[in-house]
Amino acid sequence: MSHSVANGHCLCGQVRFSFAEPPLWCGYCHCESCRRNTGAVVATFIGVDSERFQRTGPVASYASSPGVIRDFCRVCGTPLTYRADRFPGETHIYLSTLDEPDRFKPEFHVFCAEKIAWFDTNDKLPRHVATTTSATGDT
Repeated sequence: MSHSVANGHCLCGQVRFSFAEPPLWCGYCHCESCRRNTGAVVATFIGVDSERFQRTGPVASYASSPGVIRDFCRVCGTPLTYRADRFPGETHIYLSTLDEPDRFKPEFHVFCAEKIAWFDTNDKLPRHVATTTSATGDT
């Protein structure tokens, strides 16, 4: 069975990545750590099987909390991925770094207890106060 491939890159284009579809999930994360990492009111991730994820280019890593590694472009600083011990075998990619982010739609929200009060996506997706399942967040 062949899978289609999704591609992406950082702002300067020196880090490029791809993953074989299908993704595991796609969702919004409202946790403070993800917001600070992106500088945005919400982060949108797509979870992929780490064995189907490939990346080239100058990447640096930051341990944002115990058991959590965030990767970013060493040249332009674009946040790229989130990896956590509690999600073995998964790589969480920032959706906005994909070449065709419109191909993937978020399916849920996590860490809603930490969301910025005035922000609302006005959708009908499931909302979770926190998560212990396959999604992002440092808490």
